[in-house]
Amino acid sequence: MPSDAERAWGALLRAHAQLVPVFDREVQRSTGLPLPWYDVLLELNSAGGRMTMSRLAERVVLSRTRVSRLVDELARAGLVGREANPDDGRSAFAVLTDEGRRRFRDAAPVYLAAIDRELGGPLNREELRALAATLEKLGADR
Repeated sequence: MPSDAERAWGALLRAHAQLVPVFDREVQRSTGLPLPWYDVLLELNSAGGRMTMSRLAERVVLSRTRVSRLVDELARAGLVGREANPDDGRSAFAVLTDEGRRRFRDAAPVYLAAIDRELGGPLNREELRALAATLEKLGADR
């Protein structure tokens, strides 16, 4: 029989696996942005529009190679640019363009509404607060 920790981990993974495709379909259908693109735009917007590639990889929980490919895709779409890091020639910054900021702002309400619907539907306010507190505790810097 699995431990409580194992059950919790399995439930978290299953919920993630079920919800991410729902959010991806919703955002993509309404805005044309794949969810990984939205995630990069979200992190860049939250950081003031500019972030090193390594920091961006940490924030979106992807490998540097995958983030680099995503930034290349976003750059081809005109949503992100790249700037050399004057302090470290081995690194670069991903920079949110005006069009990237506009597309992010258009997609944000769709994404947030999907989160509210998919989590706020089955869970009441007290359960949502408890879930948030628990996950925040797990995600706290160690």
